[in-house]
Amino acid sequence: MADVRETGQVGHGARWAIFALIALTSCGPRDRIIVGAKNFTESDLLAEIVAQQIERRTGLPVGRKLHLGGTFVCDRAIKSGDIDLYVEYTGTAYTAVLNHSPGPSADSVYQAVSEEYRSRWGLVWTTPFGFNNTFAIAVRQAAADSHGLRTISDLARIAPRWKAGFGYEFLNRADGFPGLATMYGLRFSAPPTAMDLGLTYRALAEGQVDVIAGNSTDGQLEALHLVALEDDRHYFPPYEAAPVVRGSVLERHPEVQRALAELGRRIDDADMRRLNALADVEHRDLREIARDWLARTLP
Repeated sequence: MADVRETGQVGHGARWAIFALIALTSCGPRDRIIVGAKNFTESDLLAEIVAQQIERRTGLPVGRKLHLGGTFVCDRAIKSGDIDLYVEYTGTAYTAVLNHSPGPSADSVYQAVSEEYRSRWGLVWTTPFGFNNTFAIAVRQAAADSHGLRTISDLARIAPRWKAGFGYEFLNRADGFPGLATMYGLRFSAPPTAMDLGLTYRALAEGQVDVIAGNSTDGQLEALHLVALEDDRHYFPPYEAAPVVRGSVLERHPEVQRALAELGRRIDDADMRRLNALADVEHRDLREIARDWLARTLP
């Protein structure tokens, strides 16, 4: 076969080889959408809902990198291109990633993160799912009843006799324990124990610690007879969950944005608690939970 570079002519066999190469290139890894998730149940579940929604509405192949790690791990992954999207929380992005102080309303926080993420990194915030997963400063229901605890301010008066256990991120974040302790004057019997977020619920229920910082939409709160104390001084910012996507992906595949738009405002706080409980309390498979929810909500 003549060398195309030398003759400028393409034979029949060479044409088919070129066509095959083009076809392979067009179906290459850049067209495979990679969905990431943080290292807790709700993030994994929402990622699976997002992944299945893209598959069913666009036909594009979707890979999953679930349970990657905390906020900063997923933030690095999407900026480096290791993943194409993941679900983030507005208050987390506003305080932990952008280093702003907590305070503004839900709308202003969403607008701020949307504008800064797009201008600084080319990342697009799509419409939030519709629920607010704030930190839940939680205690055992029996302890709350016996000590008359309803708010975090109430907790401050008995904190010196209690032991706290918090997730690693919460101990160091701008919207985490240091600021919370300052605002409410919290001083525990010893420095809070650092532990994996998923282990804190069981540690509290079994009496290993007396207070934790969980998630307000976690299904384990009710199942383990735990109660979240009211943030009566409004320390925590809003934490609306929404898919964050690389802008280049949406430019190549606008159908992905249309698919994600269908998920907007479809899950409220109670819905998310029920979905989380299916995974953490009833131990159902995440793929099954996501498939059933999509079939029921977006047939």
